[in-house]
Amino acid sequence: MTSSQARAKSKYLRNGSYLIIAALFLILFIFEFATPPDFVFGYVYTVPILLAGSWFGSRATFKATFVAVFLTMLNVWIPVGSLITTSTLTNRIIASISLIVTGFLSQRLRRSEEAINLTKAKLEAQQKLVQLREDFASTLTHDLKTPLLGAIETLKAFQQEKFGAVSEPQQKVLATMVRSHDGSLQLLETLLDIYRNDTEGLKLNLEVLDLVAIAEQATSTLTDLAASRRVFISFRHGDSDFRSSLWVKGDALQLERVFTNLLVNAINHSQRGGIVEVVLEPQPSYQVVKILDTGAGIQPEQFPNLFERFYQGNSDRRAKGFGLGLYLSRQIVEAHGGIIWAENRESAKISSFSASSTNSGAIFGFKLPVYAF
Repeated sequence: MTSSQARAKSKYLRNGSYLIIAALFLILFIFEFATPPDFVFGYVYTVPILLAGSWFGSRATFKATFVAVFLTMLNVWIPVGSLITTSTLTNRIIASISLIVTGFLSQRLRRSEEAINLTKAKLEAQQKLVQLREDFASTLTHDLKTPLLGAIETLKAFQQEKFGAVSEPQQKVLATMVRSHDGSLQLLETLLDIYRNDTEGLKLNLEVLDLVAIAEQATSTLTDLAASRRVFISFRHGDSDFRSSLWVKGDALQLERVFTNLLVNAINHSQRGGIVEVVLEPQPSYQVVKILDTGAGIQPEQFPNLFERFYQGNSDRRAKGFGLGLYLSRQIVEAHGGIIWAENRESAKISSFSASSTNSGAIFGFKLPVYAF
């Protein structure tokens, strides 16, 4: 349809709408003046007033309201010779006031609808922009994995001296480059997981698991990191030193990522020579995990944003991250029907095994529903 055809169609519909309103006025006019003044048909003028407000706007509403009030009051004196009583005049005045109120409310309703439509359009535009940004980030991170994997494999081939002899200083440089590329690859995979979880939801491979075993597995992979920070990791099983199982139904890989993210966070926040405690507490309805560090703690203004994406806050941590680990951990825990939280050790008043126990530091914890055999 061309623009001229569209304009012609719009004009045709507009003229048709005018004819409908005029026809309604004519019909009501006939009924109004064909009956004695005691019968007030003016209330029915609300129909063309509302149609004028809905179809044409404020000017048409004002005209329709004026005509309706004029005709309603005119029927007091026309037909000539009709008996005018106080009650008749009062009813006509009340009907006129009702028509004026109807016109006013019609315009308020129209403005509200316009504001709602404008807000809706803005929200839809923002949603499209967010979706476009998410798709771009997801595609970018996915495409960056291939060259990173290629670079890592090439560096490992150099380490294995497949291209010739490599001196000890060169091996150290290659090892540093591999660690750096591995960190970048891990960041990309985390980004991909987060965007996938946000758009498609987190898919879990559920099985019966022991949280204690998963915690020990995650800790074993962080031995080197803890040693480099001179941080010791200890386990505590509630109020007892004896190892006991915490059975849940969950995804082993995803829950290990939660432990890894929280442990890395605690190690990076702890002071050299500090202790990171992993507290595992069985409760009647939930299995509770708490990870305590010996850092500076959490500032009050940071609590609302701790588990938000890309939030880093202000801290003295030795290794800055990208604010994704805690966000991903929240996604995983909530997908398991659990709860994740953070608090300061001072407010929690929890005891510590640390030799230099000052109750300073933070607690990051989560709890998952107990699996009942």
